[in-house]
Amino acid sequence: MRFGLIYHHQLPRPWEEDSEERLFNESLEQIELADRLGFDYAWATEHHFLEEYSHSSAPEVFLAVAAARTKRIRLAHGIVSLPAAVNHPARVAERLATLDLLSGGRVDFGTGAGSSQLELGAFEVDRDSKKDQWKESLDVVTRLLTEEPFTGHEGQWVNVPPRNLLPKPKQKPHPPLWMACSARTTIETAARNGLGALSFSFVSPEEAKEWVDAYYGIINSEECLPAGKAVNPNFSVVFPFMCHPDEETALDRGLDGAHFFSYSLMHYYITGQHRPATTDVWQDFLDNREAVGLTRNPAPPAEGEEISAEAKGMMEQITSLRRGIGTPEQIADVIRRYEDAGVDQVIFSVQIGKNQHEHIKESLELFAAEVMPEFVERREARERAKDERLAVAVKEALGRIEPNTTDVSDYVISPELGA
Repeated sequence: MRFGLIYHHQLPRPWEEDSEERLFNESLEQIELADRLGFDYAWATEHHFLEEYSHSSAPEVFLAVAAARTKRIRLAHGIVSLPAAVNHPARVAERLATLDLLSGGRVDFGTGAGSSQLELGAFEVDRDSKKDQWKESLDVVTRLLTEEPFTGHEGQWVNVPPRNLLPKPKQKPHPPLWMACSARTTIETAARNGLGALSFSFVSPEEAKEWVDAYYGIINSEECLPAGKAVNPNFSVVFPFMCHPDEETALDRGLDGAHFFSYSLMHYYITGQHRPATTDVWQDFLDNREAVGLTRNPAPPAEGEEISAEAKGMMEQITSLRRGIGTPEQIADVIRRYEDAGVDQVIFSVQIGKNQHEHIKESLELFAAEVMPEFVERREARERAKDERLAVAVKEALGRIEPNTTDVSDYVISPELGA
């Protein structure tokens, strides 16, 4: 089991002049601490224009600073939005390779197509074709990172002529690839493409086992055709986190942040009507949280009351928000269940809502002292067994990659204007 932290850079209103500066610096301080404590990954999301929910619009800059201030923790994009209108694939490849060199080969590359209309609309990305745009750009990025020279691409969404990308990454053939997943269908897509699964749904250990089994079933089958030049067979889950010796104190410190995370996500992706620079999402959360069940002790349905499948799913989601909030013993028990389900990495959302910087640091220290050692002790043997179990499947998957035989040896670029 590996352990990561993910940073959305949430910043509920009201804001002060230095709020964002303080937010970034506190996040970096937490990552420095996590590096010293033995956490494995620091993930940074990419979002644009999502006030309060995520001020993480330039994760490549944030991760570069984190690289300079850490020694061993892996620095992971979770995720880069790949439609070319948001991030041109050549610029993505250049930034990845540079960060990989500067960090000593510590970069992981999570990918996705984006989903909120506020973001897609801003960059004029067509919702119906965004997945096709993601797949096309991912192919171009991985080829740019590995081909010397890149032999060119003429596609539906982006054209890139033959060039030699500089620099090349330290990790060969390229940094490990991941895909953002929110449902079983996207989990299966990740497996078919040989990508690590970044599961952003707060699934229970029992549901995670079904998804993990489906994921590794495809990795082990002829369906697996790597989207890049390597296979990254890994399955992760994400959930809010706050650890304290006293359960009630952990809930006091962490549950509001988890609830705001859920409420603000629903605001931008499902229910909200947003007015840029005007809507106060935090105040809306305070005004409406009880109506959507985001309270310390949500009322259960009355005895004999029938509830819809949608309402039942919402109740399960609300319950899941506190799964990583509690005592070391409670959190360790939850992680054991994920480990038994075959999950490879647990990623904690720590900097969410108005969670306090000092409380986050205390939680990381307590977790590292009282929970992490148990899982680290058996990690090497479990990962070695996994590598042996998947060795044939990975080799066969790599053998399905069609070699690029395009010859550009006669391709010449003229310095003449317009040529």
